[in-house]
Amino acid sequence: MSRLDQDQRLHPGCRNKTTVSSDSSDARELAKQPLQGLKLASHAVLEEAQHRGRLKCSKCGGSRMFFCYTCCTLVGVSPQEIPSLKLPVKIDIIKHPNETDGKSTAIHAKILAPGDVTIYTYPCIPEYEKDKVVLVFPGPGAVSVQHMMQRLRDGSNDSSDEPCVKRRKSEEVQGPAKNSESGSPDEAKSSESRVHPLQKVVFIDSTWNQTNKISTDERLQDLLQVELKMRKTCFWRRQKGKPDTYLATIEAIYYFLKDFHESCLAQEYSGEYDNLLFFYSYLHSVINKAKTSAGKC
Repeated sequence: MSRLDQDQRLHPGCRNKTTVSSDSSDARELAKQPLQGLKLASHAVLEEAQHRGRLKCSKCGGSRMFFCYTCCTLVGVSPQEIPSLKLPVKIDIIKHPNETDGKSTAIHAKILAPGDVTIYTYPCIPEYEKDKVVLVFPGPGAVSVQHMMQRLRDGSNDSSDEPCVKRRKSEEVQGPAKNSESGSPDEAKSSESRVHPLQKVVFIDSTWNQTNKISTDERLQDLLQVELKMRKTCFWRRQKGKPDTYLATIEAIYYFLKDFHESCLAQEYSGEYDNLLFFYSYLHSVINKAKTSAGKC
């Protein structure tokens, strides 16, 4: 498949703007397939598992499909059959205790990138170094991903709106060479830290009506807040009265990493994190087909 267009946004109806025709029936069909164009591993293993039906989790005995959202383990599929991702930063997810496990998409990230994703249940929140960690959550003081890195380097009182990529190019900052003849390992590490100060990204997993208790917790108050602007959800469980810019947890993680890759690592995006949507895209397709069959679409 061709990679997700770098400038693509999930507009209402989530059309792929490169393929929408003037024919209204084609447009309606594309609207039902919002996640086309991603570089995804084959869904054949999920189709086969769905055909077999639900199985019992070997740990808790719960009836599950694909994975156990309670135990964070696969059910009916093996680790070799699904994609495994290495992320450029560590991800912490703070889950509201009343969030329904079976409805949360946070588990998708933990299953697909187990070495880089940790899920905590509130009120359990680790101690964070504010100059190395950001909180992805909208708010009046939130900055874009493009401006995030410079704010981390300069401190939260920096009022500059210049994106981090432009700063890096103007300052000609380069990462340390492995075989550099000049400079000690400590100096190389320091240089790398200046280029990439971000070590961890925090996301809140909760219904939007429940987020206030976590987002206002004093342990998160000193973290720089980052907002994902111009992104729209395709989640099938839209919350009444909330705008379509309120993303599902796995959507937020995916879009943050995509923006981070392009704007802060200054690299062309070629689908490196598309498989974070491996389960999400499949479930979206299954649910939309079911709605269509029931005449709800």
